[in-house]
Amino acid sequence: MTTPPLRIGILGAAHIAPMALIRPAREVPEAAIVAVAARDPARARAFASKHDIARVADSYGGLLADPEIDAIYNPLPNSLHAEWSIRAMEAGKHVLCEKPLASNADEASAMVEAAARCDRVLIEAFHYRYHPLAARMQAIIASGVLGTVRHVEASMCIPLVVPGDIRYRWELAGGATMDIGCYAVNMVRFLAGAEPEVTRAEARLSSPKVDRWMRAEFRFPDGATGRLTCSLFSSTLLKLRAAVRGDAGELRVFNPLAPHFYHRLSVRTASGSTSERVPGDATYTHQLRAFVDAVRTRRPQPTDAKDGIANMRVIDAIYQKAGLPRRGV
Repeated sequence: MTTPPLRIGILGAAHIAPMALIRPAREVPEAAIVAVAARDPARARAFASKHDIARVADSYGGLLADPEIDAIYNPLPNSLHAEWSIRAMEAGKHVLCEKPLASNADEASAMVEAAARCDRVLIEAFHYRYHPLAARMQAIIASGVLGTVRHVEASMCIPLVVPGDIRYRWELAGGATMDIGCYAVNMVRFLAGAEPEVTRAEARLSSPKVDRWMRAEFRFPDGATGRLTCSLFSSTLLKLRAAVRGDAGELRVFNPLAPHFYHRLSVRTASGSTSERVPGDATYTHQLRAFVDAVRTRRPQPTDAKDGIANMRVIDAIYQKAGLPRRGV
């Protein structure tokens, strides 16, 4: 290596951090995980020991003040994404922020303003966008083999039945649409290549104001329609699918979210059907490489913070159409 690795600190001893960052860093020599902080110092020390992280900061603020850290990974609860990402950028750190970028579009806008003001990179961790499968889906649509796109769908349903989990807590900006549903929003926008109007939304609640299931309908400027279904707790235990229907064919993808485990891409047209799998590393490994590249070169990335504002605007509109308040208010 001609340059030292990007030194990354972790805000919080989150369960997702090993899969999303620590293990990928072992495959990406251009990045190094050098420190962690948690609200409970004992938990931070145990986390650091388990994952071979050299330093433990005594607080989140202490982590941000460390001059030997170049970037921060922020996997804190949704309600803390904006506050601590902005603080990190003001402390001179680049930020890889877990999805969703913020509690709402206003917070996301404030984060983008901070990134510009501080001249820092801010990336939202929609890891699936960095796997070669995402580019392959986009290429098939762009090829015209499907004809004019008429409808785009994404279904993101997973079982999460743990009582009291932070994903069900209003004060932490929880809800199915915020958690697994933000992927579906991003996927529909990505596959359509346009920003949708939310025409209808229906929610089922786990508690007042907190959705455990959501279905939303969309209309795009060219007249195409869209739909998402997402859930953390519903009769559909597991469903991870995307589909694009054109007037000449249809694209379907099973498990576009984590294709490194298993996925299947199929295309059906009048001339026949094909099925394929797209090779690649773990999505999080591709994402970490892209984050390092963004910091080193400032090249645009598909899930930069401006895209995060657009995603949060759609999420805010879904909640409004469903008769629920947007998160963070």
